[in-house]
Amino acid sequence: MDAEAPVIEVEQVVTRFGAQTVHDGVSFTVGRANLVALIGGSGTGKSVLLREAIGLHRPDAGRVRLFGTDVWSGTPQEVAAVRRRFGMLFQDGALFSSLTVAQNVAVPLLEHTRLDRATVEALVPLRLQQAGLPPEAGAKRPSELSGGMRKRAAIARAIALEPELLFLDEPTSGLDPITARGFDALVRGLVDDLGLTVLVVTHDLDTLLTVTDRVIVLARGRVLADGPVAEVARADDEWVQRYFAVRSMLR
Repeated sequence: MDAEAPVIEVEQVVTRFGAQTVHDGVSFTVGRANLVALIGGSGTGKSVLLREAIGLHRPDAGRVRLFGTDVWSGTPQEVAAVRRRFGMLFQDGALFSSLTVAQNVAVPLLEHTRLDRATVEALVPLRLQQAGLPPEAGAKRPSELSGGMRKRAAIARAIALEPELLFLDEPTSGLDPITARGFDALVRGLVDDLGLTVLVVTHDLDTLLTVTDRVIVLARGRVLADGPVAEVARADDEWVQRYFAVRSMLR
């Protein structure tokens, strides 16, 4: 793939739920090794857009391409190849509660590669280390971890296959400020050190101000603003002005 080509291409996406139109021509691209935040009010379809990008919800119209492959019209072989190139962190981490952390991280390696078990068992501690977890965390179950450690365990699983792209859905939700900032630093490091591309849905203003390269605002079914956070914060829109004003007062 051309290094200059977009990793994510969202083109005129339309999404409806009954009579409600959530997306009405959403378009944007994301380049390689960028950390881009997707923000917007409740009901603007941020998480829905992530699910459309990873192939869990088909949009009513428009196209979503990852690494140049249309997620919804590519051949099964093309789509399967693309799925091995991205990782996903859902809002609650979505770890398997009956498995240990190490077993959770091993799942994508066992399902999507032909690596023998010894090699998988050697790779899992590396993924835990990359996610900022101590080796002993691997033997614990998700219920035995703090919220921040569960999010890191979910990141370890998401990067198990060495993806080039990560989707994160509200990764700092429910975390205390110190843990949240540590998680932000982890994600920023994955971008800077490993060259990952990250699209994150967030409401966390500190995340926007400290680690993101760019912010995309969804409103009224479309992209309302798109650019560096300082530029987006000056957008002539009531929701944007209230968002940054209220969040600034709470900091």
